[in-house]
Amino acid sequence: MVTLTVNGRTHQLDIPPDMPLLYALRNHLELNGAKFGCGRGQCGACTVIVDGKAVFSCVTPAGALGERKIRTIESLGSAEHPGPLQQAFIDKQAAQCGYCIAGMIMRAHALLETNRQPSDEQIREHMAPNLCRCGTHMRIFAAIKAVIAKGEL
Repeated sequence: MVTLTVNGRTHQLDIPPDMPLLYALRNHLELNGAKFGCGRGQCGACTVIVDGKAVFSCVTPAGALGERKIRTIESLGSAEHPGPLQQAFIDKQAAQCGYCIAGMIMRAHALLETNRQPSDEQIREHMAPNLCRCGTHMRIFAAIKAVIAKGEL
């Protein structure tokens, strides 16, 4: 039995402790925002926030998390009421195919929760582990800057 605290709710899951967190989220909790990309922690499509830090859920064993708090894209808003970062990504049309966007938003959110005024270099450095094959990096950057300018997260 593995206990996970996801988006403020505690869940008891009958899964092997070495199951990747991504599979627990998607297959057992039906939280499908985090995507399976590479399965090797190299693309970031699966990024979630664990205790305030961006984590690749495809290479994180669910049983290793203990009482740590996990946040997924579903915690930030909904299609009807997107959170400020989600709205900025929509406004700046930062998604092309959209596959990487949930991971991008979660990584950006982790940065802005700890640093409300990051420099351009800090944004670039923090976002570097997540890849966008469509090449919308400049729009993603503009969306993050828009949230910083508004001062809301």
